[in-house]
Amino acid sequence: MNVQENSCIIEPRKGRHEESLPHDAVLVFSPEDLSWFSAGFARPMAASHKLNLTDVFTADCNGASIALAGPMLGAPQTILVLERMIALGAKRFIALGWCGSLNQEVRIGDIVLPSGAISEEGTSSHYPGAECSPSPRLFDSLRSVLETTGKSVHQGCVWTTDAPYRETCEKVKRFQAQGVLAVDMETSALFCVSRFRGVELAVVLVVSDELFGLKWLHGFRDPGFKQSRKAAIQSVLTSLCSASNPQQDGSRNER
Repeated sequence: MNVQENSCIIEPRKGRHEESLPHDAVLVFSPEDLSWFSAGFARPMAASHKLNLTDVFTADCNGASIALAGPMLGAPQTILVLERMIALGAKRFIALGWCGSLNQEVRIGDIVLPSGAISEEGTSSHYPGAECSPSPRLFDSLRSVLETTGKSVHQGCVWTTDAPYRETCEKVKRFQAQGVLAVDMETSALFCVSRFRGVELAVVLVVSDELFGLKWLHGFRDPGFKQSRKAAIQSVLTSLCSASNPQQDGSRNER
């Protein structure tokens, strides 16, 4: 196949009159988490862009500007937003989401820091050859900060699916046997696309429900789930805002 045949007809590009985005960005999937992030800034966020039905804001973080995008749902929409944000200049991302536990040691309110992902979504396969893993530097930074929160933090592989109503008992048992910790809807695509595009990205997931007993137990109203989300939000801001400070970030181009 020649180069012409491999060329994409539509490419994500910055529009002539579009403003650029800051180097650093946060991706958020729920409206409530977006609101809690907003409360963490000393000054109100400023509306910046509307990308594929998702609002993008800019905010001051430790004297540096960062972008904050949300809410969004699932790999296809999330990657549409990620691609456009990259085209607009963002180069380092942390995504905060929720997940369902497949491991009896990983309970509602715990935090999962994905070190890899198994894709059962339809987006990442269109980015061939990309490694499905986070930026090592961002991963290590987040791990260090999260370990100070007092919350249970688990590192390992997650399963990403487009079809939460097709998380069958057979699939749960199969992924449990492979040591997979949890299931979500975005992580594998985020990892593959960030690697394909050459940007840094890591993901933090808070456990919202449990599937490991082959029955669904949700904790959306659990106080521990709420507390862990707030702790994760503060950890994301601490990690990203520290990285946004040029005096603390002498290796901005390392991966």
